[in-house]
Amino acid sequence: MDNAKIFPIWAPRITQREVRRLYETDAKGIYDEDLINEVGYGLLARCQSFIDANEARAGQVRCPRCSSIVTHTCRSEEILRCDCGWELTWGEYFKTIQHVQLSGAEPVLEQFRSFISTFSASRTPQAKMLAIDQLIHGFHWYYKTNNPTRPVAVNLIEGRLSDVVAFLDQLTYGDESTPGLMENYAQWDEKIEMNRNWYASYRERRTRTENPPDGQ
Repeated sequence: MDNAKIFPIWAPRITQREVRRLYETDAKGIYDEDLINEVGYGLLARCQSFIDANEARAGQVRCPRCSSIVTHTCRSEEILRCDCGWELTWGEYFKTIQHVQLSGAEPVLEQFRSFISTFSASRTPQAKMLAIDQLIHGFHWYYKTNNPTRPVAVNLIEGRLSDVVAFLDQLTYGDESTPGLMENYAQWDEKIEMNRNWYASYRERRTRTENPPDGQ
């Protein structure tokens, strides 16, 4: 085997389909533990990949062969070498991180670390559901203004940014939903409105649908 060409494998973003099913069952007061775990551990794996990718950008690569940490100085031609025999240039490694929604600042990393810790420690389906909900309704933050920018869900759930915003807007809630979910959505919606210009085309379409002109 050519160890020099072992590339990192990043956990994919989870599908909208499984998240939709999760919220539909939750709205009925049904806790499908298999589905909760499927979504939760999928998110956990994605969060860990996101953390590992950003640590790699900061000079701490996790060897894809043995998981040891290999330090580097971020020069494209620099060869990453692990004691286990694995090696790859940083340029080749970095290409696997680009354009796959694996970039974010420390506030996002803190949210993802918190989810990994909270979800792993949760012992009830309700606690797991709330941890999932809080995670996917989180935001990136702009350090200069300390204001929310884009939702972290785009790093976690498949789809373009506008698609993911629309998807979260359309999740199902009901009287039997896990306590706290609708409150989380209200807070998320408020932050989305703070950045309305980012999502203007979608939000304008939604407003027209909800408030059609007279005669329609």
